[in-house]
Amino acid sequence: MRILKLTIVCLLLSVWSFSAEKYDYVVALDGSGDFTSIQKAVDACKIFPDNRITIHVKNGIYKEKIAVLEGNTQLSIIGESVDKTIITFDDYFDKINRGRNSTFYTSTLKVEASDFRLETVTVENSAGPVGQALALNVEGDRCVFVNCRFLGNQDTVYAAGKFSRQYFYNCYIEGTTDFIFGEATAVFEQCSLHAKANSFLSAASTTEGKPFGFVFLNCKITAASGVDKVFLGRPWRSFAKVAFLNCEMGSFITAEGWDNWSKTENEKTVTFVEFNNKGAGADRSKRVSWSRELTKKEAANFSKEKIFTPLGWEISTGKKKWYEL
Repeated sequence: MRILKLTIVCLLLSVWSFSAEKYDYVVALDGSGDFTSIQKAVDACKIFPDNRITIHVKNGIYKEKIAVLEGNTQLSIIGESVDKTIITFDDYFDKINRGRNSTFYTSTLKVEASDFRLETVTVENSAGPVGQALALNVEGDRCVFVNCRFLGNQDTVYAAGKFSRQYFYNCYIEGTTDFIFGEATAVFEQCSLHAKANSFLSAASTTEGKPFGFVFLNCKITAASGVDKVFLGRPWRSFAKVAFLNCEMGSFITAEGWDNWSKTENEKTVTFVEFNNKGAGADRSKRVSWSRELTKKEAANFSKEKIFTPLGWEISTGKKKWYEL
């Protein structure tokens, strides 16, 4: 019995030690951590650290705008649970009132740094259906989002950065107009995309010459009750590239599928493609003529390895590439 008790104590100490060493900082609203504010924890992190810094955020509703500056590289923020670890704020275009570019000041979470990682956290813009109101603005390269929720309406997720690559895995993203938009090369794998209104799911502004823009792999697209006219995307800029592969989409997806943003000249420059999608909304028989179905050979090029490496900046951590979970 004594040996059994000692064994249990040793195991508990081992678990406690592992937990204590796993995180550099802990954020908790009840004061049980190092900080009660996520931003204060981020501010405490070393700029351009030699090793990854990890912040653990305990359950709670954190009403604050978070800025992860360019120098806050190799930063991970890990929530306790995705449904109960919530970052929320309510800025929107008219509230910010900074002229034509007010949209880009509205984000609840802004990530300028590269090699950022967010896990098991909800990021929300709670302003409501009042125009442009970002939940996430991510500009860094090699940024990863795992098991997260991004809640908003118009312009929920801004995947930005001319040379940036971002990876979203098993995330839930909801919104109304253009709720995933930007110029980054971004892969959304096994994500749930929820349209809250009749509008446009994506608005890519892919830079001319880039081989990939937004790529949706094995995603599920859903819609709120009464929604029956959702476009897969429209081009925010002329060379937009968007691909949906092996995705499930309902009858609320319009038969034509894609919109040219009222510019017929965009039809000659955009790359809007699909492959092996399922559901009533995947029927391509009435799709616009300037979108197309990939061949099997072409679809084989849409692997993470091929999407993320053409820019020539592959960085590995140990035996893992940055986008490997």
